[in-house]
Amino acid sequence: MNEHKVNRALIMAAGIGKRMRPLTLSTPKPLIEVNGKRMIDTIIDGLLENGIEDIHIVTGYMADSFKVLLTKFPMLRFVNNPDYDKCNNISSLYYARDLLDTDVIITDADQIVKNKDILSPSFERSGYNATEVSAHTDEWVMTVENGIVKSCSRNGGDRGWQLYSISRWCREDAVRLKKFVELEYEVNKRHDVYWDDIPMFIHFDSFEIGIRAMNREDLLEIDSFEELASIDSRYSGIKEN
Repeated sequence: MNEHKVNRALIMAAGIGKRMRPLTLSTPKPLIEVNGKRMIDTIIDGLLENGIEDIHIVTGYMADSFKVLLTKFPMLRFVNNPDYDKCNNISSLYYARDLLDTDVIITDADQIVKNKDILSPSFERSGYNATEVSAHTDEWVMTVENGIVKSCSRNGGDRGWQLYSISRWCREDAVRLKKFVELEYEVNKRHDVYWDDIPMFIHFDSFEIGIRAMNREDLLEIDSFEELASIDSRYSGIKEN
């Protein structure tokens, strides 16, 4: 099997982050500091440490706020998603679709990378970072055989591999993904789906998806203000909105 190497990174940062209010009334979720460091900085630092410097951030909500990152990361480039408040995140990949012409890594911006190795640029098969499920989870769970994803449950499960929002795509699959994003967004008007629905459900048979195993502690996802306050005590005295 051919080994591929990521040449470009797409960071999805267009969402409103309603579950993190009141903080996200004035700050986009990826720019919120957790224990002294912005969430998105952990991702960008990890990419740079892995030699990935062609980094594009897809913005929408409070897009201008992200320009503060240029002080620390002058190499960043931005893609605007004008439909962020009307559509699901398929809109973000749609507006960044012209960047799907090389080996690429795609990640959400609102998570904290604890282990930079999970952003390694080398990969053999397109697919998602995943952790093996040892107890029930409501997150997407994949059934994997011989390193290949055979199915995915969006309702969670007790066994399998939990999908995380870090994925790598070889150029061939990235071009295929672009074609399907255009089809679903422009022609079929499926504006209410995640972009991950395309390879994992809608056009599953057109891809051969693999996984990249990681440990649960390698990545921290913060889904709500309550979770944030439990991790960073500075927010414990703020009332949720």
